[in-house]
Amino acid sequence: MLALSAGLLLEGSSQMRASLSWVTHSSQVLRAAHSARNHLQHAESGQRGFALTHNPEFAESIDAEIAGARGAANDLVALTTDNPAQNARAVQIRSLLMQRSDAVNEISRLARAGDFTGAEAAIASGRGRNLMLLVDARVSDLLNEERALSHQRIAAVERRLSFIRWLVALGTPITVITIAIMSVALIRRIRTPVEAMMTVMGQLGAGDRTARIDSDMASSEFQRLASGYNAMAEELQAAVADQAQSQEHLHKANLELSHNARVLRERGEVIELLGGMAHRMQAARTDEELAAIIRVFVPRVLPEIPGALYAHNNSRNLLVPIAAWGGLQVDSAGFAPDQCWALRRGQSHFVVEPGSDIVCAHVGDETHHYHCEPLLAGGEVIGVLYLKGVVGAESRFRLTVLAENIASALVNHRLQRGLREQTIRDPLTGLFNRRYMEETLALEISRASRSGSPLSLVMCDVDHFKRFNDDFGHEAGDAVLQAVAAEMRSRFREGDVVCRFGGEEFTVIAPGTTAAVLLDRVEGARQAIAELNVQQGGRTLGSMTMSFGIASWEDDMERDGSTLIKAADAALYRAKREGRDRVVVDGRAEAAA
Repeated sequence: MLALSAGLLLEGSSQMRASLSWVTHSSQVLRAAHSARNHLQHAESGQRGFALTHNPEFAESIDAEIAGARGAANDLVALTTDNPAQNARAVQIRSLLMQRSDAVNEISRLARAGDFTGAEAAIASGRGRNLMLLVDARVSDLLNEERALSHQRIAAVERRLSFIRWLVALGTPITVITIAIMSVALIRRIRTPVEAMMTVMGQLGAGDRTARIDSDMASSEFQRLASGYNAMAEELQAAVADQAQSQEHLHKANLELSHNARVLRERGEVIELLGGMAHRMQAARTDEELAAIIRVFVPRVLPEIPGALYAHNNSRNLLVPIAAWGGLQVDSAGFAPDQCWALRRGQSHFVVEPGSDIVCAHVGDETHHYHCEPLLAGGEVIGVLYLKGVVGAESRFRLTVLAENIASALVNHRLQRGLREQTIRDPLTGLFNRRYMEETLALEISRASRSGSPLSLVMCDVDHFKRFNDDFGHEAGDAVLQAVAAEMRSRFREGDVVCRFGGEEFTVIAPGTTAAVLLDRVEGARQAIAELNVQQGGRTLGSMTMSFGIASWEDDMERDGSTLIKAADAALYRAKREGRDRVVVDGRAEAAA
């Protein structure tokens, strides 16, 4: 009955909602039709007023009103697509409205052009009035039809509301009476077995473990419940006999669970700590940042155990120290991989007491207990984690996860450094590339501007470089560029930034140096390059010369370095014009010197 009533109510409400939706739809159609006619009438009034009074204020709203009328007509067509007859009327209204709006536009155009006589003649022709009468007639037909539809839909809503009221008025009392009758019958059928069960439960609660339900429950459900209760009482009686043993087992299980929970909590804390450490190590850009992260986090993961992290230097085949903690002093020279048994064996190596195992050569005789954990990746030695102390069984998990995180971070750090070198180095000469030069120059200009220190820039290129490519081939040209790059790298200070600007052109950024001081250094590089005799493929390429231009930073130059580069480039071209194989200083730099 409830399902039937609910279904009828849902159906009635759904139909009523649909009817209300159609009523709302009719109101939208009525509103769109009124809006289209009103906008057109306002536009026509503005056009007549402008044409007759010659007052331009009447024409200000014509375009907006016509646009509003056309938009409303389009909305009317869209809203009546569900009713073919009304849609046909709406399409006809839109067509007539478009014709009338075009006529209004034409009269408005004549008036705006100053042809008020033509505008008045067009108005007097009566064609616009006839079109407007047609529009009014078609709109009235549509409105009358839509109002009739709206009245029908409202009547349908009222009928459905009346149906819902009668359904609620009759269905609710019938449902309530039926539920009451069923409830009384159910209560009577439940009361007897429940009272019998309550009596037996009271006996069991009072301590009588032999109390059982023997009476007829008069119901299969209650009979199963009584059987279940009797089985439970039997099991309870057996459980009481074994209570002491069960409590002991429970106590042991509780202790084990507490231990496991503590271990899991500690491991969770370690994993969270190592996650923060790994995140920071992945973001580290320099060896100093990586060492600082290691010194902060490793003592927190393995407290009270001093140690050091060594990374493998491939070029020197040495394990060099990156960071140490806990007051441990390490030799900065490092040690060879074969001096550590952990690296030899590829697994952990530790000594817990004198004579318990072989001592690594890098540890020395004074240490009687230590732990070496190799850091490997893909079978390649990444480094080793040296701990001066005994790592207990409860800390092995910490050490294993720590070693994995550090190894991963070292591999990532090595890859990042390699990628960084590839992005800032010219692959042919090994010098810094133009992108790095522009970034460094902007940075050095900022420093020089803040501190007031001098900053100079050298632009240079190989004289007649094209002949090497033409006479000997591009490989010979590459050999010349490599020889020049090597010589320039050796002739300038460590703080100077030597770059390949592009092609055969090179750039040197000299922080803290004036053009006068830099002149001798550049002159020495020029003479050394002039004395080079490049060999390539068993043949001598001959001597070469270079031209140099020097400029110094001034406060009125652009901060991005473009002005300084142009000044040095101008000095270079001056050296070219004066005969090449020479050094020319920019005029402002000479005056400052």
